[in-house]
Amino acid sequence: MPEAALIDPELAAFLQRGVSVHVSSRGPTNIPNLVRGIGCRVSADRRQVTAFVLASQCGALLAELAMNGAISFVATLPSTHRTVQLKGTDAKAGPPLPGDEALVARERAALVEDLVGVGYPPEMPRALLGGDWAEAVAITFTPTAAFVQTPGPGAGTPLGAGAR
Repeated sequence: MPEAALIDPELAAFLQRGVSVHVSSRGPTNIPNLVRGIGCRVSADRRQVTAFVLASQCGALLAELAMNGAISFVATLPSTHRTVQLKGTDAKAGPPLPGDEALVARERAALVEDLVGVGYPPEMPRALLGGDWAEAVAITFTPTAAFVQTPGPGAGTPLGAGAR
């Protein structure tokens, strides 16, 4: 029998509601590369996550993912600081699917709204999250570990241990 997905329905909804996304890889000497993502998609069975990045901002990240598949994905809702980290070992980059552009546009709009709600002028998050969709790369992976990373005493707690 297959193992249960690490992502429950509530976490899947959180990840796709308009959170700040970061993706990182590591090279042969374990030095990380970090890139701001522009959104994400959770598969219908909640077993895979696809993070969207812009090729012009990726530097060595895509090459490192192709080399070793090791990925760390972090999502934060700025207004609450709720943060989760997912890790995987099978990350693969490819083109976005039909419908992904509209999904990411909704997520970007929700993130801008969240940031404006905590006092940022709308121009700042729009500039931060801007970019040309023609450059979008979809990085899909299977989470093998998931952690609460919200600042506080529960940071680092594995998800599924009842912590949020």
